Amino acid sequence: MADKRIVEILLSDISIATQLLEILDQEFTALSDRKLDVLQDLLAQKQPYLRQLEQHSKERSQLLTQALLSADQQGIEQLASNSPVGSQLLENSASLNSLLEQCQTKNLRNGRLIRSNQISINSMLNIIRGTDTPSLYDKKGSTSPSVKQRPFSQA
Repeated sequence: MADKRIVEILLSDISIATQLLEILDQEFTALSDRKLDVLQDLLAQKQPYLRQLEQHSKERSQLLTQALLSADQQGIEQLASNSPVGSQLLENSASLNSLLEQCQTKNLRNGRLIRSNQISINSMLNIIRGTDTPSLYDKKGSTSPSVKQRPFSQA
């Protein structure tokens, strides 16, 4: 019985992970275009999917533990070896693992873009505030030593 339930959970998680991949691609586009309203909507869409994946993971772990197996890939393989739906278990598990790795890769890509944008924006704000004056050259070709705050109109 646990094996069939785990197959159902895996199928559901595959669908969720596929939808997360699409959201992560949309998130990347929104981050690139700096569309904050779209990012808000995507985050609202993403949160329930992540909670559901977490709940399913806990349920899978409980089912494997109740079957006196380890709550990891090795436990799924052991369950599959004694199950009539063993091939489905292994295929779905491999498919889910692949999709989750893709999600992680895209999430890391989006995180790098966020950090890059933060650095860029902080740099611009520091220039505007006058707290991080860039190395500017004067008319003689030497760097400008002045570190004075400037009004916004002169930034």
